[in-house]
Amino acid sequence: MLKTLHFTNFKSWPAVDLTCGRITGIFGTNSSGKTSLLQFLLLLKQTKEATDRAISLELNADLVQLGTIKDAIHQHDEKRSIEIGLSCHLPTELALIDPSESRTSTVARGDVLVMEAEVGVHQRAPSARRIAYTLGNKRFSLAPRTGEATQFELKASSPDNTVSDFSFLRTKGRPWQLPGPIKSYAFPDQARTYFQNSGFLADLEAAYEAALDRIFYLGPLREFPKRDYLWARSRPTDVGQRGEKAIDAILAATDAEETRNLKPKARLRPFQEMIAYWLREMGLIEGFKVEEIADGSNRYQAHIRTRPGASEVLLTDVGFGVSQVLPVVTLLQYVPEGSTVILEQPEIHLHPLAQAGLADVLIQAAMHRKVQIILESHSEHLLLRLQRRIAEEVIPSNDVKLYFCDAPKGISKLTPLDVDLLGNIRNWPDRFMGDAFKETAEAELARLRRMKAAE
Repeated sequence: MLKTLHFTNFKSWPAVDLTCGRITGIFGTNSSGKTSLLQFLLLLKQTKEATDRAISLELNADLVQLGTIKDAIHQHDEKRSIEIGLSCHLPTELALIDPSESRTSTVARGDVLVMEAEVGVHQRAPSARRIAYTLGNKRFSLAPRTGEATQFELKASSPDNTVSDFSFLRTKGRPWQLPGPIKSYAFPDQARTYFQNSGFLADLEAAYEAALDRIFYLGPLREFPKRDYLWARSRPTDVGQRGEKAIDAILAATDAEETRNLKPKARLRPFQEMIAYWLREMGLIEGFKVEEIADGSNRYQAHIRTRPGASEVLLTDVGFGVSQVLPVVTLLQYVPEGSTVILEQPEIHLHPLAQAGLADVLIQAAMHRKVQIILESHSEHLLLRLQRRIAEEVIPSNDVKLYFCDAPKGISKLTPLDVDLLGNIRNWPDRFMGDAFKETAEAELARLRRMKAAE
């Protein structure tokens, strides 16, 4: 689960410091940089998944397309560098072992991992300049020697960079120079062969990669529903960026006889029943099920009943909002517990009542399934329901982190919203949401002017 995210000089952002909660909501005006915040996390994930180890940042892949490093770096200034800082809670405590000791000893241990990096521009391409990992009371870094940009040094220190009681031991032989970082987060292989006691560096990299593997993403543009679906009995890792694998995920979970419940010790429900429950709670449908057209055909249809007593119809024959929110509900129930789910405009094509109900879907996944949610939204109704549930003590205010993005002069700025124990936002920004009171007042003034003119 992500704890904090820091970066500098990315697109319209000179700097970002984001503290994540169980639910992290990002709101703001159009073109204020909201999407870029999410893109940075996706950039880190697709860099990890890149097969080319020589690429420091994978700017263009399935998750995000950023163009060149000049396009991605702040104000297109290639003299700048992108700093990265990501901290996460590990599922279990990580212990780093020193194999060089006569008796195995622990170098560091902890359940919070911090990865830091700096990526500059070299020959018009991103180039990793330094990386560091912090675990417990130890920090392990690879950075250029002082005054020598191409000579790298592997060091162990305390988190505040003071002297550590652990040091890396060179293997006997010629003191070959270390190359720089691999990608934007990995130590070069030579760091493990040139030193006797550096094998645990791979454990740090693996923990960071596992944290990125637990991030799942659903974009704002989702697939149109189909009249039938071919299922090859595959089990997707998620529902796809456009929700195109939502039915596959539902069928895979159904085939595995997976169950879910609404809260601890509550009745276990079949996976499809849980999906139907939330769609019904949002006021969208009365019944939902996915069935095979004919035994052995491997072709399936999603059937919907919109009202009690109504006939079943296909997903294609009901309001568009149902098919657009189905991947959201499915993803939150499908991913493993402890995952981080990034959602862009999950409320798209939903009427206000359903947008409010979507907040309860998010809260249940966050509080019961321990799924961390980072969402970008324009929905005032979703926000108001979150505030209400905080006031009702359904979710603690500390578990909800809300931010407002704005870019009045083309430079993005992030404002943390101060949410109190009763769900009130104590620093409500200007232009945060539509001003209903102002619209009502202006409409009434217009009516009075017309009535006076008609006298």
